[in-house]
Amino acid sequence: MTTVRRAVLTLPAAPLGPDNPLPALRAPAGAGAHAVDARTLAELPRDMARGIGRAPLRSLLPAPVRDGYGRERTPADLDAIVIENDRLRVTVLPGLGGRVHSLHHKPTGRELLYCNPVLQPAAFALNGAWFSGGIEWNIGATGHTTLSCSPLHAATVPAPDGGPMLRLWEWERLRDLPFQVDLWLPEDSDFLYVGVRIRNPHERPAPAYWWSNIAVPEERRVLAPADTAWHHGYERGLNRLPVPVTEDGTDRSYPLNGSHAADFFYDLPDGQRRWIAALDAAGHGLVQTSTDPLRGRKLFLWGTERGGRRWQEWLTEPGTPGYAEIQAGLARTQLEHLELAGEAEFSWLEAYGPLAADPATALGDDWTAARADVEGNLEAALPRAAVDAAYTAWREGAADAEPETVLAAGSGWGALEVLRGGYALPGTPFPESTLGPDQEPWRELLRTGVLPPPAKGTGPGAPLVAAPWRDMLETAPADPSTEYHLGIAQWHAGDRAQAVRSWERGLRRAEVRWPLLYCLAVADREDGHPERAAERFEEAFADHEDREGGAVVAAALGREAVAALLATGRAGRARELWARLPDEVRARGAFRFLEIRILLAEGRPGEARAVFDAGFEVADLREGAEILGEVWAEVTDEPLPDAYEFRMRPS
Repeated sequence: MTTVRRAVLTLPAAPLGPDNPLPALRAPAGAGAHAVDARTLAELPRDMARGIGRAPLRSLLPAPVRDGYGRERTPADLDAIVIENDRLRVTVLPGLGGRVHSLHHKPTGRELLYCNPVLQPAAFALNGAWFSGGIEWNIGATGHTTLSCSPLHAATVPAPDGGPMLRLWEWERLRDLPFQVDLWLPEDSDFLYVGVRIRNPHERPAPAYWWSNIAVPEERRVLAPADTAWHHGYERGLNRLPVPVTEDGTDRSYPLNGSHAADFFYDLPDGQRRWIAALDAAGHGLVQTSTDPLRGRKLFLWGTERGGRRWQEWLTEPGTPGYAEIQAGLARTQLEHLELAGEAEFSWLEAYGPLAADPATALGDDWTAARADVEGNLEAALPRAAVDAAYTAWREGAADAEPETVLAAGSGWGALEVLRGGYALPGTPFPESTLGPDQEPWRELLRTGVLPPPAKGTGPGAPLVAAPWRDMLETAPADPSTEYHLGIAQWHAGDRAQAVRSWERGLRRAEVRWPLLYCLAVADREDGHPERAAERFEEAFADHEDREGGAVVAAALGREAVAALLATGRAGRARELWARLPDEVRARGAFRFLEIRILLAEGRPGEARAVFDAGFEVADLREGAEILGEVWAEVTDEPLPDAYEFRMRPS
């Protein structure tokens, strides 16, 4: 019989640390890595170009940036939930985005996924902290979800066959949409079933995005039922190529045949069964299939050049085998977003399990025969009709079932939205009992029309930016805290001039000035006034310096201020401010790197080289970042050392 139980997974882990206290007013720092240049966009099919241009993020609001982690790992006990039958054992991490850490096939003793032996956050999620391995559920916008390292609600629910099912659910805040992920193992099944639903409870349409991201060992052949794929690299292009052998004669179905990091979005024909598989040299491996709404399939590879190999080391322990990603999504590519109508939903069913194919055929040169062999073995193991029937049984008989035993709690943001909007969301309750300190001021605004000010001498709390909350802020008494939050909501809505006016009004009466000064500094920088921005960043740092706010705010403001001062040629003031930071902050890799930039601005390249030679690690280096190589080139003409080589595109 299938069981669902709590467990503990112990891994060497770097603690997540505190969130960045500054509001995320700007678009994701790594957004350029997933961009498409204007010329390419004009040449794409019209519906694809429309999806790429639909509702790009102007900021990360209301989500916080998560950059408080480091690189030191110690053993940590992680809450886990294990789903198990006689064939499979599935380990899920509800506190880390509901990640499926392991999918173990018991009869063969094979692990079907790439299991990262450590938990090492890195700046790959839209809002920062993310880690590699397993199966992750990406919702929101192009990239890894802001929930990558956040807790989800989890509970048992009756499965369509009457056994236990694990439900994960949460309120995704970038797009203001609730979603659920239901996982169950039918008795004696070799396949994990996953039912997914995204709901739009609002009257207005919303942009929708979903990609299930599956890490597999990179020494595999990846097969999908397509003859062409859209190739996207870090050169901002998107072009259609034949698969598996591209025009340069390289078989791209083997991840280790790629030199640089790249995405291949397979162009599955209409009517074709949706699946993707990763098989080893013996023809064994993992297959993922789904009902038709989950249209897209993708291979991501790191490449064999130094940058890709360095990232592989960065995300795990040296000497650990590398991995690739096979993925499945709602659109043809991850660059697109669909429109989800008001009071409507997207739902589908996925299945994950082992596959055994004839290696001579599945790994042979005849791509048509290889695909046919894999698809035939998939049909024998799990018929397409069975997947469709399982979806119908889940959607009609189990998706709305109310949770029975609560196993984990997510955030209180969904409860706040349900309280405000009165939404009926069968199957995914967001009870008031989950409301916490972050939501309490907003519940008071909802109840009384007044947003309570923060405790004396402290900064403001977490923001909300949706239109109904903005409307309430506009009619609330206009104290500095309310003006701060109103400005953030106006900024998110695209009304930047009015946001600046709100922040300026709040600043006139504010006791704690740094939050408003920070917002005004960002506005100045975005509006092309870097000198005034630098002055306001510096003033914000000085205002916080006079208070007991701790190293977290000091580090966040100091990093912004030093960079802004350097950008405007004020090396002396940058040096002075950097020296005022707490010692433990200046010892961090990101601030050692800032020191290098200060030394170069002061005309001291030899001392800058000495910092490089001593060694440092910028823990929150962004995906696609090339800044380490650029600054190294200012120091010396020598080749960039491997430790600093993170470039993901050809030189």
